[in-house]
Amino acid sequence: MTELESFKLLSIALAIGLLIGLERGWRTRELEEGMRVAGLRTYGMISLLGALSGILAQQINAYFMEFAFLGLASILLVAYSKGLDRFKDFSITGTVASMITFTLGALTVFGHIALAAASAVVITALLGFKPLLHSWMKKLEQEELDATLKLLLISVVVLPILPDRNYGPLAAVNPYQIWWMVVLIAGISYLGYFAVKIVGNQYGPILTGALGGLVSSTAVTLNLSRLSKQYPNMENVLAGGILTACATMFIRTLLLTSVMNPKLSLALLPALLIMSAFTYFTAFLLWRSGRGFRTDEEIKLENPFQLGMALKFGAFLVVIMWLSKLLNVYFGDMGNYFLAATSGMADVDPITLLMSQMSRDGTNLSVAAKTILIAVSVNSSVKGVLILTIGSQALALRVGVPLVGAVIAGLLITQ
Repeated sequence: MTELESFKLLSIALAIGLLIGLERGWRTRELEEGMRVAGLRTYGMISLLGALSGILAQQINAYFMEFAFLGLASILLVAYSKGLDRFKDFSITGTVASMITFTLGALTVFGHIALAAASAVVITALLGFKPLLHSWMKKLEQEELDATLKLLLISVVVLPILPDRNYGPLAAVNPYQIWWMVVLIAGISYLGYFAVKIVGNQYGPILTGALGGLVSSTAVTLNLSRLSKQYPNMENVLAGGILTACATMFIRTLLLTSVMNPKLSLALLPALLIMSAFTYFTAFLLWRSGRGFRTDEEIKLENPFQLGMALKFGAFLVVIMWLSKLLNVYFGDMGNYFLAATSGMADVDPITLLMSQMSRDGTNLSVAAKTILIAVSVNSSVKGVLILTIGSQALALRVGVPLVGAVIAGLLITQ
């Protein structure tokens, strides 16, 4: 390694240390000089120490860097003990950040520059997001923590051990593929559910609808329809929230197909984009007329990942797959269209996943796309009936007309 190359690597290591030190120093900027264990300059020097130790380890002795790291750890341990006695601060974040900074500095001189730089950015962001992350954790309930662990259990532990082969009548059931679909649906719904929980109602029905549509546009529709009875003059903004959830459902369908079968996603792209854009635009126009609306009532969404719910969804998928095979044998493509219209009354996801899988196995892309659009269209129509039953007639009109227009536009573009 030439001196010029060494200077370049040492400069990168210094920049990494200063980046982490900037966040650490800013957080303790109100403290007087000498009261901080480490700040901007110290973190820069810690990273340089790691880089210099790496250079010396390569040229003198491989154990040099280990001794340097142990020396740093000893100094940090003494500083932590003194700080604990004086300030009663039990946090070891600064200590761990210092040791990581040393390691990142060492990584640069061993040729892992991109890894060290990217890690520094991620660590700095993680340190800087402390208040936000803690506020999220305070909103996390035991039930939701359990749901997180269960989601990891079924995806990381159970999924890899399931057999990837077809079983049963008409070879319609593949345990691995079915459970992969369950994990996919649970994961997307899980993210949407926590987004709604974190954001809350402070930004009104529009944002709640956009995030809640990832979980269940039907649940958002039911909740906002009930509110229309309590707020009879706010049909516009409530309709905007429902339409936003419905538009997000179109995007969610596109997302599912892109994961399962990108070719089918491309076939659906024009229709679903037109439908979502038309619905989002109408929702925006309605929101503008009543954007001052606020309510203290929570939009209640059921936790999307409960083990019983996952098993029921998996069982429903098995039934849908078997029926699809059976109807396809006797009625051809019309059987799939009929199944889409029937299952679409309850949920769009099963038929979306089924058609994505079947189109990978040989079903015509055009047939699969039309089948999914039929399910989406029926599901959208059912929402209008739900609103008319639970909410007000004015709300049903404001939601029903745009949805019918979106559906017609989507179906026309697929002809």
